[in-house]
Amino acid sequence: MNRTAFAALAAASLLAAAPSYAADVADQRAAAPDVAGRAGATAVEDVVVTANRSAQPIERVGASVTVLTQAAIEARQTTAVAELLAQTPSVNYSRNGGPGTATSLRIRGAEGHHTVVLIDGVKLNDPSSTQGGFDFGNLLIGDASRIEVLRGAQSTLWGSQAIGGVVNIVTTEPTEAFQGSLDAEAGARGTTYFRGGVGGANERLSWRLAASRYSTDGYSAYAAGTEKDGYDNTGLSGRLNLKITDAVSVDLRSMWSSGRVDLDAWNGDSRDYGKTQELVAYAGLNFDLLDGRFRNRIGYAHTDTDRRNFNPDNKIKTLTFDAKGQNRRWEYQGVFAVTEALNATFGVEHEKSEMKSRSLGDWNPNAAYGRGDAELNSVYGQVQWTVLDGLTLTGGLRYDDHAQYGDNLLGQVAAAWSLNDGATVLRASWGQGFRAPGLYELYSEYGNLDLQPEESDSWEIGVEQRLFDRAVVSATYFQRDSDNEIDYGYCLPGDAHPICGQPYGGYYQNIQKAEAKGVELIGRFDVTERLHLNANYTWTDAKNAVGEHEGKRLRRRPEHMGNLAADYDWAFGLKTGLSVRYVGESFNDLANAVKVDAFTMVDLRASYPIDENLEVYGRIENAFDEEYQTVLGYGTAGRGVFGGVRVRF
Repeated sequence: MNRTAFAALAAASLLAAAPSYAADVADQRAAAPDVAGRAGATAVEDVVVTANRSAQPIERVGASVTVLTQAAIEARQTTAVAELLAQTPSVNYSRNGGPGTATSLRIRGAEGHHTVVLIDGVKLNDPSSTQGGFDFGNLLIGDASRIEVLRGAQSTLWGSQAIGGVVNIVTTEPTEAFQGSLDAEAGARGTTYFRGGVGGANERLSWRLAASRYSTDGYSAYAAGTEKDGYDNTGLSGRLNLKITDAVSVDLRSMWSSGRVDLDAWNGDSRDYGKTQELVAYAGLNFDLLDGRFRNRIGYAHTDTDRRNFNPDNKIKTLTFDAKGQNRRWEYQGVFAVTEALNATFGVEHEKSEMKSRSLGDWNPNAAYGRGDAELNSVYGQVQWTVLDGLTLTGGLRYDDHAQYGDNLLGQVAAAWSLNDGATVLRASWGQGFRAPGLYELYSEYGNLDLQPEESDSWEIGVEQRLFDRAVVSATYFQRDSDNEIDYGYCLPGDAHPICGQPYGGYYQNIQKAEAKGVELIGRFDVTERLHLNANYTWTDAKNAVGEHEGKRLRRRPEHMGNLAADYDWAFGLKTGLSVRYVGESFNDLANAVKVDAFTMVDLRASYPIDENLEVYGRIENAFDEEYQTVLGYGTAGRGVFGGVRVRF
């Protein structure tokens, strides 16, 4: 049976089971169709917004999800989002040096560009980046108040690229008439980080403005280098919600960042540096019909990424790389409460992506841009039905019409069964993924117009158990089969691609068929009212399944990963904590000939409230000065001590 038939059968089986109904729905209201509104910014850990694009109790969600609330984010004291997410199950990152350098995040062994990243509901993936993925290098915590990590294929609701998972970051939503925050810290390697924000909320208007400034002298991006490679980042964000009537409101949200990072060559120190500017903007109209049973959102989202690299030692042209990517998206989303037990989510999207990119310098000072654009029209629908008390079934379909690659139909089904008064939750899901080749893969100097779309099928099954009102443990098995995966491949004798005339030439090709399977083990234990333990372990077996590298592990995919966090709340107000992160051995190449060694990192932290408005905190990162690498040949940070203050008013 082909993929389209599977998708249709998955959704039809659920819809066919839906009951005929004549229930009293007079008081029934739908959830808000927004993953970044007031519901999305909630401090409640047991509510999830990303899985169904609207707020749902976590026990009704069939997919695996981790929620980081503002309290959890502040407790960890981590400044880079990638480093924070690496403390959650099945998440790993690789970085070409220090903060600000190219950073890829992988979920369950999928490629970095198979993760969809959202800030305040807007997709951040850059069409001008290699393979169209999002670079986490410039993404700092900033004004984030909540992060959800949704693991597994989520293409039905979130579209192309959501093969590995979805990361949804929501900025702070005010809850009082006027409130503000200020965070300031300093520490090792000349690092300073200042963040502040003010905002307010009443019955009609909610608003928030925030700014941040990060600066560090850094360390050498080249592992054996001696010069420091610094990084600076300035960020601004804002959000506004105006309630025009009880049923109509307007949302405006935006984020801007500008970063400068010193770079090294792969084989030595250099004076190269890069500049990146990113703009995210969203405008939306929300309106409720049928006394709130039918809630709607019409939105426009815009992202703009401008990246340039420079070599000041060049004689003719110091600019060595120049790229710009834009996404413009119109979308409609509706949520309809059919009955108290049956809800439908549906929507229409139109997306246009554009990119231009060129590599230049003294050797080619007037290099032409590689340019490309693509349009994608999509329709999706999903139903969530509580069949009986505790059992929730979810099924959906997505239809994509790509300007270059035609139409495609995807399906997804999930089940969550809450038993024993919620003490036991069984979960299972199955979903399909589809990703059209990115613009950089098609139109850059390394592009290939003969590429075919990537496809995947994935499933998972798991159980969560609460024990003695003190502990929660869970186990999940997952598996994903991917076909036509796109990767950079070197030229072969007789290859006609234009770049093959250059030494060490290569271009993007459909050269991979991959298989990934694994197990996630998660535990949370309140040993006493003051001592709290959190732990997770992931075993991932991600391998090539075709060609000369069949059976070899995929690059930079550790087979074993684990995290342990212990926090103690002292009677006099002091909070102390310890985090241990283990990343197992991986390989730096497809042939598995070059190893990246395993490592263990230990971080220590403490905080103390002076009063209800002022808190001091500090941490020791890499307390035992572990030497490690995430990408072979690129430097990482040694031991560092940091301290700061938080002010809330």
